[in-house]
Amino acid sequence: MTDNAVSARPEPGTRLMFRWRKWDGGPHWVHECVYLGSDEWGDWFGQLPGWDSSRPGRTFEPQHPNVTLVPPTGDYAFTRNAAPHRTRTYIDLAWDLRWQDGEPTGIDMDLDVVDHAERGIYIDDRDEWDEHRVAYAYPAEVVEHLDALAADLERRVSSGEAPFDEGTAAVWLERLEELSKADAPPAA
Repeated sequence: MTDNAVSARPEPGTRLMFRWRKWDGGPHWVHECVYLGSDEWGDWFGQLPGWDSSRPGRTFEPQHPNVTLVPPTGDYAFTRNAAPHRTRTYIDLAWDLRWQDGEPTGIDMDLDVVDHAERGIYIDDRDEWDEHRVAYAYPAEVVEHLDALAADLERRVSSGEAPFDEGTAAVWLERLEELSKADAPPAA
């Protein structure tokens, strides 16, 4: 996750909003979450059941805890949902994913890598990717990078490589559970 200042990271346990936008700057998903900390893989965020996830025209209330990793590259956000959620893994491919004003923000680039209990592991939203790369005129180097990244992430999830294995996210799900027992300050 590109960082405009190391000091921009809040203390672990701080509630904040994770803000997504589209390539044209239009608003997209906003997720209420808590900053959990960082490790060798990047920055981790958590979301508890009942917390808000919304975008223009749609609100989603998670039913299970989840944790999200944003690597230093800032080109994807990997979410692991706690059991019994049927979507174990959901990876949003991104652009310009970084800290801004003390909160994570980035551009949702349509492509997603999903590990679903019934459907298996696959790349989702190729139709949206094809439509938006023309409508928003994604630069050729961005398209090439993210196409290759989606295929690589699909392979890495399929082979259970860290950080996409069960164990890496389990540590952060445990930390989220510990933090949920303490009252975190409300989101601003």
